[in-house]
Amino acid sequence: MTLVPIQTHTPEGEKIIAGLLNRFQAADSSCQRAVEEILAAVKARGDEALIEYGRRFDSPLLTLDRLQVNAREMTAAYEQVDDQFLATLAKAIDRIETFHQREMEDSWMQTREDGTIVGRLVRPVDSAGLYVPGGQGGSTPLVSSVLMNGIPAAIAGVGLRVMVTPPDKNGNISPHLLVAAQEIGITEIYKAGSAWAIAALACGTASIPRVDVIVGPGNQYVTEAKRQVSGMVRIDMIAGPSEVLIIADRDAKASYIAADMLAQAEHDPQARAVAVVTDETLAAAIPGEIERQLAGLSRQDIARRSIAERGVILIAADVEEAVSLANDIAVEHLELMVGDPWAWIPSIRHAGAIFLGSHTPEAAGDYLAGPNHVLPTMGTARFASALGVETFLKKSSLISYSREALKADGDHIRLLANLEGLTAHAASVTERLKD
Repeated sequence: MTLVPIQTHTPEGEKIIAGLLNRFQAADSSCQRAVEEILAAVKARGDEALIEYGRRFDSPLLTLDRLQVNAREMTAAYEQVDDQFLATLAKAIDRIETFHQREMEDSWMQTREDGTIVGRLVRPVDSAGLYVPGGQGGSTPLVSSVLMNGIPAAIAGVGLRVMVTPPDKNGNISPHLLVAAQEIGITEIYKAGSAWAIAALACGTASIPRVDVIVGPGNQYVTEAKRQVSGMVRIDMIAGPSEVLIIADRDAKASYIAADMLAQAEHDPQARAVAVVTDETLAAAIPGEIERQLAGLSRQDIARRSIAERGVILIAADVEEAVSLANDIAVEHLELMVGDPWAWIPSIRHAGAIFLGSHTPEAAGDYLAGPNHVLPTMGTARFASALGVETFLKKSSLISYSREALKADGDHIRLLANLEGLTAHAASVTERLKD
């Protein structure tokens, strides 16, 4: 693996930067037709189609009576996890709940002197579907996905939270996922994955209720299915490959930078790990650290490929240039390994999440810090935000006029209505003012 640091103001550096600025890619269309067929099948045949796909791709033992996780499985899950997991789970839940409680929005009203009342009524959606990937056949349960999606929905006040996740080959769900779900109040869990699970949540079947919002990460089939049902339901976002950009000055440690680049790289060969450093000696030390640390990783083949194909080390003139570049790139995870990271916060305009200081690895945000780890990718941090309580809320406008208030505003309303050629709008005011 050869990862060579490049100066930003060189032809090669400018080419790399141009690639980073134009990295947005639409959802993989190679599975579009297959997903369309899956959605149609589930809409037409419901549970029958779910069982058919589940038996073919996940577990040949799946049957309709095992589609929903039953009470016995839920209880037994606690017998299969240890106390250390339960303690860590409790801490993570507390941190995530405490953070997201601050996101809850209030309804509000304004009363004018003429008696007009306007405002906004904030209400949760009725139901939400939480997709949790299988995690290599259940061997690497994505507990954090349960928490990051399920907790904000609960705080928003969503009455029905439905979790779907693919079973392992024996038709079981990881006990860690089942315990995590129960600890945050989710008890309706179904053994369904991929595009057919998304279809069931969007359309409803005899077993799985239709929901209003669908959230959660997944493979290309899940992503494409969410894209296709968007509009029928709200989705969290169309996510691209995970990405990190690390800004580091001369006092940063190459070993820390390498560790965090690898933390992103092990997600997927398509993941992007970028370091923008202000010191040539530091930049030169990073590739060796990456190579040293790779040897100890369980997913080193994936990480090595990601670093080799998409890893980048850029050398900037100073932190100011690095921050300017980061704003243009609008990365998912932005790390500031600089002497005074807080001093640069006013200059940061676009990032999904910002990690300040050398002792704040992105992994802390993934699991325990509290903020949500579902973040905008591919430059969409220019206009998009992390998943949060607001994902599960909707707002209704409130408007109330007295006769006196309508009389005061009537001419203005009619002028604008007539200007737009909507005479019935104008007449609806006139009719009320005749009395």
